[in-house]
Amino acid sequence: MRGRPVSYRTYQKRTAALAFAAALAGSAVLMAAPAAQADVVDVNYQCKTPIGDKSAVSPIDIKGVKSGSAYKLTMSWQKGVSSSPVELGKGAMTPSAVIKVGGADSGTVAVSGPANAAAIPANTPIKINDLSGTYTPKKSGKVTFTAGVLTIKALGTTTTCTPSNSPKPSLTLDVTAASGGSGSSTSGSGGTQSGTDSGGSLPQTGPEDSAIALGTLGGTVLLAGAAGVLWLTRRHQAVRR
Repeated sequence: MRGRPVSYRTYQKRTAALAFAAALAGSAVLMAAPAAQADVVDVNYQCKTPIGDKSAVSPIDIKGVKSGSAYKLTMSWQKGVSSSPVELGKGAMTPSAVIKVGGADSGTVAVSGPANAAAIPANTPIKINDLSGTYTPKKSGKVTFTAGVLTIKALGTTTTCTPSNSPKPSLTLDVTAASGGSGSSTSGSGGTQSGTDSGGSLPQTGPEDSAIALGTLGGTVLLAGAAGVLWLTRRHQAVRR
């Protein structure tokens, strides 16, 4: 028995309903995606160079890509921020920087990159290669990433460039703490260091001390046992006499 034929109007309604349902599903997927906001921010760098103070404004872009429980951060400069009075040969300039962490977390992320791949002519703005580092969340929530101090080493000299215009964050991520901890120290690929060194040394209470204590105890028991055997032997000889 055949069903009733479907009219063209009914077919249109069904098609529209399916399209609407698919659109809702797509919106749900987008809403479930991790929240991230990135902006290109103008940073006014004040640089302390071997030949005097210089300044330059460069748009800074910071991107974050999740990698396991951490994020790979990449910091990019749109313009050069300093110059050299002499030509810098290939591989003569090495940059590094720090990214300030704010919002739900705090600390800094160290980022670094390769030396210049080509010679840089004298008195030409130095274009910084992309710098990257690793951020591991210590707290959950919205975390901001802002351009920090830039360091340029070239020909045995060091140039330090500090943001002077209190730039706003270049990146915001909604993160989850890697281990559910509440620490506030964040670092780059060099690792995280916590606690302070008081300059003194405390008595060791680790496995080495336990082994020493057990060895001393064992030696004491062994000596006591040997003394007991010697005493019994001499007493037995005296009785026989």
